[in-house]
Amino acid sequence: MDLRTDYPYWLLRHGIIRSYPSLDHHVTTDIAIMGGGISGALAAWYLVHAGFSVIVVDRRHIAMGSTAASTSLLQYEIDIPLHDLIKKVGEKKAVRSYILCRDAIRTLRGIADKLEVKDLLTIKPSLQFASYLKHIRPLQKELILRKKAGISIGWLDEKEIQEKYGFSGHGGILSEDGADCDAYQLTHSLLQKCAAWGLKVFDHTEIIKIRHEKKGVELCTGDGKKIKARKLIIACGYESQRYIPKKVQELKSTFVIVSEPHQQNKLWYKNSLIWETKTPYLYLRTTTDNRIIVGGKDISSSDPVLRDRLLPAKSKSLERSFAQLFPVIPFRTDFRWAGSFGHTKDGLPYIGIIRQRPHTHFALGLGGNGIIFSVIAAEIVCDILKGKKNEDAEIFSFDR
Repeated sequence: MDLRTDYPYWLLRHGIIRSYPSLDHHVTTDIAIMGGGISGALAAWYLVHAGFSVIVVDRRHIAMGSTAASTSLLQYEIDIPLHDLIKKVGEKKAVRSYILCRDAIRTLRGIADKLEVKDLLTIKPSLQFASYLKHIRPLQKELILRKKAGISIGWLDEKEIQEKYGFSGHGGILSEDGADCDAYQLTHSLLQKCAAWGLKVFDHTEIIKIRHEKKGVELCTGDGKKIKARKLIIACGYESQRYIPKKVQELKSTFVIVSEPHQQNKLWYKNSLIWETKTPYLYLRTTTDNRIIVGGKDISSSDPVLRDRLLPAKSKSLERSFAQLFPVIPFRTDFRWAGSFGHTKDGLPYIGIIRQRPHTHFALGLGGNGIIFSVIAAEIVCDILKGKKNEDAEIFSFDR
């Protein structure tokens, strides 16, 4: 599956951080993880710490799929607002989903600190502003519900947005619980640390057949090698759909531009994450080398030919949108790319098992919150494999 265009910023910035061998022998393990992106790396982190022997395999180089193209905004806000999510899944599950996402940001901060690599993750505020006057009322409704749930947020009026950010907005929610990261480097750092504790990683290793046996699974590679495991975790992101008999995602494409570095290291209030209420929404963040990332202009197609053809025009459109928002901040595009992303019927990920695939767990961080969902998935799957009941598993199950 063609997940992205060439040359995303993170890949060009870091290059191939580390290469791993392809699997050239038969092997047996407790747990095999298919997928060497951020979802697979987080699952490996939890499971290695729990004492399991773990193998990660990926048909590409590590983190070279969607992870390399991620803009890595870390928000507790799910693609579907809390007041709409309540209508879909009920108040208890909706609120719990938001709280889990907020807590996952803090958890990931703790994990990043243990990796002792500079600039992996930075805690920042997040501003969601009303794109139109008619969006004020539902956004204020959202404010009330989130406050009731115990989330620390506040309201900025038009004057306050102008003072803090320098652009004209009708009003918005300012959340303290946000962050941004470098998902590509974070993935490599997680796997390298786990490798020191016994994790085995194999890239350029494509699994062409999965046999579900009485006491486990057998994975067959394109080179005829076999992996025997008691349990399998499928963490292949949007490509995981091929292993699921029912459709669980709709694929779209999003477009991203990155500016040249700016001289100043403060571009707006605390270099917050910024996004808006309209659909599709514009989203912005900064990087540790003082660049601005602007993304959006999504289309309802993942066709790589169409996506790639639209990239130049979408890049210009993103530049214009940024200039309308911040006319005094110069923006010269240095990098641009596009990538596929999936969304679900309720904005929530799919985590857990399906009856058609015994001894197999799915860790699918679908949606705009994919990295945060991957933390939740790793926690849930690890609990289950340790024989511990996880009270939140039902929220993200395939049977919901």
